[in-house]
Amino acid sequence: MDLVNSITPLKLTQFFIISIFFSIFFQIKVESETPNQFFKGFKVSPDPQISNFQPLLTDSTGNYSLSFLRVEENQLSLAIIHVKSFESIWVANLTRLAKWAYPTELYFNGSLVLSDSRSGVFWSTHTDGDRVWLSNTSNLQVQKVDNGVTSPSVLWQSFDFPSNTLVENQNFTSAMTLVSSNGLYSMRLGFDFFGLYFKGESGSGPGRIYWRHKALEAKADVMEDQGHIYVVLKSNGFLGMYQNESVPVDIESFNSFQQPVSGVRRVRVEPDGNLKGYFWDGSSWVLDYQAIKETCELPSPCGAYGLCHPGKSCSCLDNNTDYSIGGCVPPNTQEPRDFCEASYDLDHKKYKGLSRNGVELPNTELMDYQHMDSFQECQSACEGNCTCWGVVYTNTSGFCYILNYPIQSLVGVRDESKMGFFKMREGVGKDKVGVGFGVRVGLLCGAILVLGGVIGLGYYRYIKRKRERGVSGYVDDDGVVVGPYKDLGNASFRSIELIER
Repeated sequence: MDLVNSITPLKLTQFFIISIFFSIFFQIKVESETPNQFFKGFKVSPDPQISNFQPLLTDSTGNYSLSFLRVEENQLSLAIIHVKSFESIWVANLTRLAKWAYPTELYFNGSLVLSDSRSGVFWSTHTDGDRVWLSNTSNLQVQKVDNGVTSPSVLWQSFDFPSNTLVENQNFTSAMTLVSSNGLYSMRLGFDFFGLYFKGESGSGPGRIYWRHKALEAKADVMEDQGHIYVVLKSNGFLGMYQNESVPVDIESFNSFQQPVSGVRRVRVEPDGNLKGYFWDGSSWVLDYQAIKETCELPSPCGAYGLCHPGKSCSCLDNNTDYSIGGCVPPNTQEPRDFCEASYDLDHKKYKGLSRNGVELPNTELMDYQHMDSFQECQSACEGNCTCWGVVYTNTSGFCYILNYPIQSLVGVRDESKMGFFKMREGVGKDKVGVGFGVRVGLLCGAILVLGGVIGLGYYRYIKRKRERGVSGYVDDDGVVVGPYKDLGNASFRSIELIER
């Protein structure tokens, strides 16, 4: 035991040293083999021997790298990577993913272009610059270098086209959008707020807002004639909302507000729809901020037609459907078309109604409602509305919330006066119910087979033992019990001997 205890810390220490060495070695390799700038004539193709990302351009500190990022084994995207954590800070908005193979190439001819000769251009900066440069804040720039001018002019920069992440001192304006990696959620600015939105059912417009942070205007007011507001992530640990560069109209503070941290900061719209802030502590990203604190307040933590129970788990609105990760209905049943559209066949027009007590919406303060006298009136307003997917009604207030979009997760509550009615396309949940029923039947059959096997084995052993001992006896035609078969021969011989005598 002492030997084990003495070896284990040694192995952990060796592993830690090897990890540090690999990180340092990889960073040195990136810094030494990757250029700090591109000029006209630069051209590179993906290396088939590389399995994760291929560095193309690095900043002066070696913290960031413009790279080919491998996606789904044989495709690639163009991204800026935080080298030590391998996290994507920025991803180019490609028309489609390129192949990780020749003839895909990135080249600079005044514009930075990703293309291949067969499929055409995937992405371009559409500029006429002289060089491409990556700053130590992760800002990729196409610059024009004029003779006699000390600092080059910036023709294009990645800070103007963020993907899902903001870094320190990067301005986020009303012309920009942060979009989660799965494309479902986004962050946008309003007149005096910034909000989080669910992707629009029609595919156009900002979508449906589910979280909003409004400017408190404690030190300055938002003025209509002073231009749009913008948001900046500050190194002191807060998202500042500004209308000009002097005084913020609002401060959204992080856990480390006004506390110095060793590394850089970033915020990101996550695939679950939350907005989270992090700082780098030298070895990992530390969570420092969450816009949405409770899981059940997220836009769809339990998937379509799911029911989120605070502090517990997920279930389905339909009690006859078993919950599984990803939701309670197949994805193809959530097409955002109405229930009366003529282009649908009869099967698509059909739906079943589902009523459930003890449910509420996670973001009622951001939703419109109508005042109605009863749940039945609220339900009827939806049943006769082709674009309505469901309603949620509060009996105490009489508020009727009409849901004109595919049903997502709701919150389970103990208050039975909060009721809901939901439309489900005909056939929704049947597959999951069938699977659950099939699993239960399979388990029952398996148990019966096992029990039958046990009984059969016991019976077999019983018969075997009886054969080894001999049969206990049988009854003849006169009703006389005769002894075991193994004694029958001896008895017969004795009877013959008596007759002979």
